Amino acid sequence: MITTSQITMRFGKTALFEDVSVKFVPGNRYGLIGANGSGKSTFMKILTGQQDQSEGVVTVGPGCSLGYLRQDHSAFDEHTIIDTVYTGNPTLWKLHCEREYLYSKDELTDEENERCGHIEDEFGEAGGYTMEAEAATLLVGLGFTEDLFDQSMTVLQGGFKLRVLLAQVLFGQPDILLLDEPTNHLDMESIEWLVELLKRYTGTVITISHDRFFLNQVCTHIADLDFHEIRMFPGNYDDFTIASLEARELQEKANKKVEKQAHDLKAFISRFSSNASKAKQATSRKKTLDKLEVKKFKASSRVSPFIRFQPKTRLGDKVIEATSISKSYDEELFSNFSCTIGPDERVAIIGKNGIGKTTLLNMLCNQMQGDAGKIKLGETVRVGLFPQDASDLLDPDMSALSWLGRFADAGTSEVELRSFMGRMLFRGEDVMKKVGVLSGGEKARLILSKMTMEGGNVLALDEPTNHLDLESIEALNYALSLFPNTLLFVSHDHRFIATLATRIFEVTEEGIIDYPGTLDDYEAMKKSRNK
Repeated sequence: MITTSQITMRFGKTALFEDVSVKFVPGNRYGLIGANGSGKSTFMKILTGQQDQSEGVVTVGPGCSLGYLRQDHSAFDEHTIIDTVYTGNPTLWKLHCEREYLYSKDELTDEENERCGHIEDEFGEAGGYTMEAEAATLLVGLGFTEDLFDQSMTVLQGGFKLRVLLAQVLFGQPDILLLDEPTNHLDMESIEWLVELLKRYTGTVITISHDRFFLNQVCTHIADLDFHEIRMFPGNYDDFTIASLEARELQEKANKKVEKQAHDLKAFISRFSSNASKAKQATSRKKTLDKLEVKKFKASSRVSPFIRFQPKTRLGDKVIEATSISKSYDEELFSNFSCTIGPDERVAIIGKNGIGKTTLLNMLCNQMQGDAGKIKLGETVRVGLFPQDASDLLDPDMSALSWLGRFADAGTSEVELRSFMGRMLFRGEDVMKKVGVLSGGEKARLILSKMTMEGGNVLALDEPTNHLDLESIEALNYALSLFPNTLLFVSHDHRFIATLATRIFEVTEEGIIDYPGTLDDYEAMKKSRNK
């Protein structure tokens, strides 16, 4: 168990949260949610002891071990992948290293010989004889093949390094598991594997995530960081959403009741205060009126951007036609794929990481040439593109206002542009920030702002939810649901796909599967085939 008592965190005069007293108990899985910048990661670092709080106390139950998903991706570059996983259990790792050292020596001292007689028992009791199989199970579940296990961590890119660090913290089997954005860089298959693993986890789990499917599947409780405090809600993310709306509605009704009562009391006092026979009653009602209080709603840190995609030109019947397209790099990604995409279709491109999803999306939008085949876009098509990597598009030395102004209609004033950016949560002097210092979420909202200004009649988005908070994801999800024309997108966000897609392209090692239906239909079909 882990508890906090009156935890407060201040940076200068600004308080992220104040007097937070919460209890995280074994067997429960908590989703720690809140707007970007509300202090979620800071709170988790306080729980792990990596950061000191301004006030208050964190108490970890006696004998409880704590595991934390590291964000320092380069910390284990000198280790092999499987050794990095082993380090998640410090006791076992120490015994493993000592054992390997002793057995590698040609000659042993008397002391070392005596140590060899004891180390096997300790190694076995610590789980040494099953460590390789357990580490392998974790790595395979996260998408690694056995030929990579003995490779150096340096051969991996950031996303795959994060997977190894996730396996590392899971390997330690801590009593308290803290995960900061564990689904980042995971594909749908790996996310579903992690969901099932965490459901079986018997300790305490505290996770920060912007993945609504993950929160709904995993969490038994939601710890909501808002109003500079943490409120605990039983249930998953959807349960929290309903409960928080109901709580606000009840408060609004209570306030209306108080306001009506106050109005009636004021009317009585005004009418009878000068009437001698009613003066006593008027005085009594005046005392009652003074005690009435309309509870003010605290200002939430949650804000949602206003996103709407309005095509500037009509889209014709012919949108995208692909004929026998192929693409290879070191290995073949796909070959001889053909499809026709119509004006009202919403195509989700899914598959494992590195399988070729981004390549397929870019080829279908004529952003990349294939090795063979032909892509033909309809004459009326104007593509609005959200790239996964926007570094070539964004100018780090320009202000956000100046950069976005390049895509505004002629004659758009600075006041109008600032007003538009305000709806996308760029407030006040935020619009003058250099693009290079913007957060991932701010850059994503800037690209979405560009797309809305350009008014494309076909939208293509590559992992658009990666850096957005839950409120921005909900706003984008809703805006795309209203978009009347063709939509193509790459995503690992299960709920995003399930609520938008009417057609699925799954990129696999065997080829591209083209399924004319929703994600739920597609998954049901695959399950029935696998029975």
